[in-house]
Amino acid sequence: MEPDLFGTRRDEPLGPGAMILRGFAPDPAMVEEVAHIAGISPFRQMQTPGGRTIGVEMTNCGALGWVSDRRGYRYEPLDPLTGRPWPEMPQRFRQLAQEAAARAGFPDFRPDACLVNRYVPGVKMGLHQDRDEADLDAPIVSVSLGLPATFQFGGPRRGDPVAKHALTHGDLVVWGGPARLNWHGILTLKPGEHPLTGAARINLTFRRAR
Repeated sequence: MEPDLFGTRRDEPLGPGAMILRGFAPDPAMVEEVAHIAGISPFRQMQTPGGRTIGVEMTNCGALGWVSDRRGYRYEPLDPLTGRPWPEMPQRFRQLAQEAAARAGFPDFRPDACLVNRYVPGVKMGLHQDRDEADLDAPIVSVSLGLPATFQFGGPRRGDPVAKHALTHGDLVVWGGPARLNWHGILTLKPGEHPLTGAARINLTFRRAR
């Protein structure tokens, strides 16, 4: 195992098609890249199609960005807040996502979208499926930065049992294949401070949207 600043790298299978890669992304420059992205396309709270405000603050980088409003959930090439293309996906992001996907058994992942979520204490993400992508054969690669969180991971049916997994800075979760449409979410973030992100957790979710 390769040591890093926050522990050791190790793989933790969650079931067919799903795996946690512990300590896979400890590079502090990842947080700096997020700050650069947010300087171009700021974090914002989007609305659900039903008009509810989403508690998690969001932005995107890559050719496409995930958006939600009264018109529905979808991917768009332009940031509706700025009217300009989303920031380019940093090469270190793309390389990390591809390496993680390959390690989890998905060797040809080519992400074109990266949703950047910012959680603050008291905020959560309810159980949901990632199914707005045109290419459901490609995996999801999710990167945790900053404050620790509790990740919920269930099965492909809403009523399937849900397991809880602690995630800390630098952990990745990859799921695809038979697990691609598994329900997942984040429990309410607890108060805390992280030396790189302060009182926040940053989540990068890489997808093949088209």
